[in-house]
Amino acid sequence: MNDTPPLTACADQAYDDVEHEIGEQNIQVAGFDMHTPVFGISALLILVFVAVTLMFPEAANARLVGIRDWAIDHFDWLFMVGANLFVLFCFALILLPVGRIRIGGPDAKPDFSRPSWFAMLFAAGMGIGLMFWSVAEPVAYFTGWSGTPLNVAIHTPEGKSLALGATMLHWGLHPWAMYGVVGLALAFFAYNKGLPLTIRAVFYPLLGNRIWGPIGHVIDTLAALATIFGLATSLGLGAQQAASGLGYLSGIENNTTTQMVLIALITGVAILSVVRGLDGGVKVLSNLNMVLALALLVFVTLAGSTSGFFANLFDLFGSYARNILQLSSWTHREDETWFHGWTIFYWAWWISWSPFVGMFIARVSRGRTVREFLTAVLVIPTLVCGIWVAAFGGTALDQVQANVGELANGVSDVSLSMFQMLANLPMAPLLSAGAICLVLLFFVTSSDSGSLVIAGITAGGKEDTPVAQRVFWATLVGLIAAALLYGGGKQALSALQAGAVTAGLPFTIVLISMCLSLYKGLSLDSRAPHSHRTAH
Repeated sequence: MNDTPPLTACADQAYDDVEHEIGEQNIQVAGFDMHTPVFGISALLILVFVAVTLMFPEAANARLVGIRDWAIDHFDWLFMVGANLFVLFCFALILLPVGRIRIGGPDAKPDFSRPSWFAMLFAAGMGIGLMFWSVAEPVAYFTGWSGTPLNVAIHTPEGKSLALGATMLHWGLHPWAMYGVVGLALAFFAYNKGLPLTIRAVFYPLLGNRIWGPIGHVIDTLAALATIFGLATSLGLGAQQAASGLGYLSGIENNTTTQMVLIALITGVAILSVVRGLDGGVKVLSNLNMVLALALLVFVTLAGSTSGFFANLFDLFGSYARNILQLSSWTHREDETWFHGWTIFYWAWWISWSPFVGMFIARVSRGRTVREFLTAVLVIPTLVCGIWVAAFGGTALDQVQANVGELANGVSDVSLSMFQMLANLPMAPLLSAGAICLVLLFFVTSSDSGSLVIAGITAGGKEDTPVAQRVFWATLVGLIAAALLYGGGKQALSALQAGAVTAGLPFTIVLISMCLSLYKGLSLDSRAPHSHRTAH
């Protein structure tokens, strides 16, 4: 007997069974609401990983880096096919009639204003990465550090143009399409079909009630682990980067103590934010993030060359449009070292982050139509990233061309690249101090939003998780980062990052399957709009 019912049955008849399935696997202990299979397995695997990595940091790093490199070298075609498919799929949904479907039902109203919504999308997605790579990445391409895109000649006008365009490839439509697929699928099945807000629920049209068994446990556990590892890696590496910036500006020694203090500070503020919840904590910090980011962007643009900024902006988007097809190909690549080391690594990293970012985007997007959701998730962040890279990366490239400052010698330390660029502008101390504040705040918004997501996954998809559970995960992420940084240093953090990137391989297949399930759900819903059912 086929236990995969039509989606209308899922909406109108099966949800009581769904509640029973989830409810019977949850236990309430000491203020926690735990979905026992996912919570228990995730916690156990995390403890085992941290213990083994601390005992054998170099061996763990070598083994995981080897597995990561194997996945990148042998499955580059899968990462590229998947990334291109996600972009085409999202644009197809925008244009098709299903774009009119409203998340939460025809009468649903948005929970947040558009400015707050945009701010949370960007802050959770990749705001922190841009603070460092918007300068280091184009300079690395232009100067030939670790290869060049399409083997373009370094230190040439063509090299500068392609450096901007290739950077935009990694921060533009492709990663945001990955987030968009996951976010839309989660939002649709949770708020239109009444299913729990978990990755497994997205596959109900394909797998039916089998998602509540071992298959579903594996999917949600992988999502939880990828989120935890990704956040802990970013927090640990971010503490090192922020400490480097402080040392560069103020002479504060960049040592383990400084890094531990920064992790404690970021984790403490993140805990306060998760205690206040989505509306009172995450939204407020995300809005503050965007105000500070806008102020820094305006200052950098005005302090540098305004005409140079617009020239770089047009050059960036022009190069992006001209080269996107060639840069998105996986066959006959003569720049294989650069291609694997940058593009495929990025795709694996973004895909491994997609459960976390997608689930957070889903939580804040009720009341938007499919068309509005995907347009905002794809177009708005791509434009913002382009403007940011043109301002920061373009200014850095202009300095390199003019042989001004330390960056003229190439990238020596990624964590210092932005500060080395700012050092050559008027009001450099003020700009650098603002940049450090923004870096720390971006880390907080990633940590608090990620902790809300992990708490929801380990509670069986419940959105209103106990405060103690949110605090537990926010604290644990900080402790993992601190323990690995203190006990194993860069080797341990590199192992954690390699593990998170490797998770991108199975999740690529998960996301491709998600596209099929989402299209099936949207198509049935558009034909039978009367069958929609909102979440309880």
